[in-house]
Amino acid sequence: MKNLLISWIGQADLSAPTNEAHAGSGPIAQALTERSYARAVLISDYPKEDVAPFLDWLRPRVQATVTACYEPLSGPTQFGEIYQVAVRVLTESLEHYGKRAGLTFHLSPGTPAMAAVWIILAKTRFPAELIESSRKHGVRTASVPFDISAEFLPDLLKGPDERLRSLTAGLPPDAPEFADIIHRSDVMTRVIGKARRVAPRSVPVLIEGESGTGKELFARAIHRASPRRGKPFKAVNCGAIPAELVESELFGHEKGAFTGADRRRRGHFEAASGGTLFLDEVGELPLPAQVKLLRTLQEGTVLRVGSTSPVGVDVRIVAATNRTLTVEIAEGRFRDDLFYRIAVAGLRLPPLRERPGDLNLLIDRLLDRVNEEHERESGQEYKYLSVSARTLLLSHSWPGNVRELVNTLHRLAIWTPGPEIGAEDVRESLLPPIGSNAGKILDRPLENGFSLPDLLARVSRHYLERALDETGGNKTRAARLVGLPSYQTLTNWLKRYGVER
Repeated sequence: MKNLLISWIGQADLSAPTNEAHAGSGPIAQALTERSYARAVLISDYPKEDVAPFLDWLRPRVQATVTACYEPLSGPTQFGEIYQVAVRVLTESLEHYGKRAGLTFHLSPGTPAMAAVWIILAKTRFPAELIESSRKHGVRTASVPFDISAEFLPDLLKGPDERLRSLTAGLPPDAPEFADIIHRSDVMTRVIGKARRVAPRSVPVLIEGESGTGKELFARAIHRASPRRGKPFKAVNCGAIPAELVESELFGHEKGAFTGADRRRRGHFEAASGGTLFLDEVGELPLPAQVKLLRTLQEGTVLRVGSTSPVGVDVRIVAATNRTLTVEIAEGRFRDDLFYRIAVAGLRLPPLRERPGDLNLLIDRLLDRVNEEHERESGQEYKYLSVSARTLLLSHSWPGNVRELVNTLHRLAIWTPGPEIGAEDVRESLLPPIGSNAGKILDRPLENGFSLPDLLARVSRHYLERALDETGGNKTRAARLVGLPSYQTLTNWLKRYGVER
């Protein structure tokens, strides 16, 4: 069983590398030196550039594997935010390192509010040992002479759980089928909540989203969480079927129905009978096939090509598209009656750029999977990201969404010669943007009234406004999102570029 030390990073820890002789090694280094832990998960509200020197100093001095989580807070005494961050980090750590891992919370680093949350969690949701450290007494187990029961938690700390419970009202008691969908953002939590609510029912589902957002992953999770889980799940890419073969592929054909039809063949509807048929890129279907698909959905029967006898089928339809079907209807490429038939329950999967907080988590989880796969196939050593490499990945726009991210991590695992993935490795592995605004900004002709100050002002206003929108106007957090050192600096930039909130 692995022993995990979980701790916030405090100012005394950050000062340790330059002040070790006078002030000691800091609470975290002291704990990792005097006690044995397999891994230390350190949470920081400080900017990465402030923490990096401490981590570089700490790692060679201790036996434990040290990882850092960067979780900006609007204030170091915000109990609700601290509680949310702590629960999220603990949940992810236990998922990653095993539910039976032994937990230890360090009370000394951070603010009193952070220590209070550790005590509450250790006595309720996440049983753990509590430790404290000092130069005089060393590291010792903290004695808390009373138990804190969950029913006495302050309402302020109950808020996050109440919100999550309200999001999932009416759900089945457990839905492990959705566990593969890696997320922490509220927008994905809401989408998963809707998917879980519709899963037990047999109504058609339409999943819309850009390429690479995980539409098939959602479709499979809905099937596995439904009463049809023991029946077939058939996935069909409608855009990959030649137009002249669509009806035969979906509905089947009789022997002799056309040249080359040397035997009777069941279509995808019959093959999926009793289960779920996933029609990916349903917007690519030609209009004649749409007419027959509508009739099949209305009557619950299929008519094989070349036959006059309908065959009954019991199929749940989950359709997906990266097109906007209402636009396709307006332009005459998709039938409105079919749209209303398949869109009984609609889910819109957000692109990666609209999932705040998910990218960092996805990078870590997916890189672990990529490492495991490459180790299994070729015995390749595990790769890890340098700080500069991670920064480049986090700053990329990911127009191909999660699929592009996975493929990029595979390329990095293959092409990076050593264990550490550097910034240059990332630059070489990222695909050039297709039709993005980057080329329009960087390749403009230097004539006809071109103004670099005007261009820089437009870009600055765009990102300043986005940062304020994503943080609800919180200037401290917005400053961190755009890489500015403080909210005062952000305020100066807002004034300079005329951004008002």
